[in-house]
Amino acid sequence: MIQLVVVTGQSGAGKSTCLAALDDSGFHCVDNLPIRFLPELAEHFRREGRPLAVGIDARDPEGLRRLESVLAALPDRVEGTEVLFVSAEPAVLLQRFATTRRRHPLGDLPDALDLEMELLAPLRRLAHVVIDTSRTSARTLRQIVRDRYGGGGALRVALWSFGFAYGILPHADLVFDARFLENPHDDPELRDLTGLHAKVAEYVLGQDDAQSLLDMAERVLGFWGPRVRSEGRAYLTFAIGCTGGRHRSVALVEALAERSRAKGAALLPTADIVVRHRDLARSIP
Repeated sequence: MIQLVVVTGQSGAGKSTCLAALDDSGFHCVDNLPIRFLPELAEHFRREGRPLAVGIDARDPEGLRRLESVLAALPDRVEGTEVLFVSAEPAVLLQRFATTRRRHPLGDLPDALDLEMELLAPLRRLAHVVIDTSRTSARTLRQIVRDRYGGGGALRVALWSFGFAYGILPHADLVFDARFLENPHDDPELRDLTGLHAKVAEYVLGQDDAQSLLDMAERVLGFWGPRVRSEGRAYLTFAIGCTGGRHRSVALVEALAERSRAKGAALLPTADIVVRHRDLARSIP
């Protein structure tokens, strides 16, 4: 049995970045695969026992129409099959193509974008996860993919902080909102610091409501994690957001990670916990 990830989505949205991250995570990656060859390729890697990732785009319209039936015919060869779809806003894609001076594979812009989305609509409906990369850096996208697919046998729990001002974390399984807590940004002495600084952490975690939020988050993780793992999933993305993603959410995620690691198997059996701060490096408005 092997794991199969089908990487698809809009040109310029980050398919190559996803495939590179999967390659780093031990997958054998094949890009621009004609869909008719997928069963044979899956069988080959089933014998080798290696996870497989394939990149598929809109240049194979006949194959796109057959993909759902092709995937349905694979259960005896693969396990954990997922379709990962990356997208971005049209204005962002136009800017990316202008910057790289690449030609869209389906023709002239902007008409090619509309045609591509029409052709890819069935894949988007099939997708297990859709990642909007409009405001996501290549580095963050690589982290998202590695967190989701690079956990090996352990449950990979990714704890993310983020700022609602820059958009919700689109790939999170569960989001906690910490904007009701008193904000260190309002204190001139703390504004230029982050939640990684001891003074900011003390300010945030010293609030009774912050401790209540952590208690609740810990209970959810302790309940949810083992059940996600028993379902066969190897990943869990848990996010805490505040306004700017630099103070409250950062301090809370760090504290939750410390609690989780301290309790170890008693909280999350065989879990690998990683911490990510999406908006930590953003400048103060």
